[in-house]
Amino acid sequence: MVARSIELLKAEGLECDIVGGGGTGSYYFEGNSGVFNELQCGSYAFMDADYQTIHDENGERISEFENSLFILTSVMSHAKADKAICDAGLKAQSVDSGLPYIFGRDDVEYIKCSDEHGVIADPNGALKVNQKLKLVPGHCDPTCNVHDWYVGVRGGKVETLWPVSARGKAY
Repeated sequence: MVARSIELLKAEGLECDIVGGGGTGSYYFEGNSGVFNELQCGSYAFMDADYQTIHDENGERISEFENSLFILTSVMSHAKADKAICDAGLKAQSVDSGLPYIFGRDDVEYIKCSDEHGVIADPNGALKVNQKLKLVPGHCDPTCNVHDWYVGVRGGKVETLWPVSARGKAY
């Protein structure tokens, strides 16, 4: 449709020097279409869990970008041998595009959440109380919107704090 619109504009003597569009979830397809010369992918800087599920026509994951947005959570309890409870629930993240995954772990899985807590399947009892885990949120944009600060970490040390200034008042 975009290519056809460009043709129709050209037929009327109107040139389109910039053909912009696409986004983080579709940049691969628009970038390879030969139609767009400007892509508008903003969330690639974070790459949430939902973006990691986008695949090409051959079933290959398309994104070459890595995760950089994490929610640091702590294991609060392990009352059941196969389940742990963490302190990151719905008030710490958006799950409208799916649940987060636990970064760097394939032995445990975040399986559900309530307002303040998350339930983690831990079939081998690997997690310990107070253990820290990094969650990759299901949807980065509305997750950022529930936080006041980005905490920039490099080499395991806090390097900077950036305010989430566009957040605005919720109440």
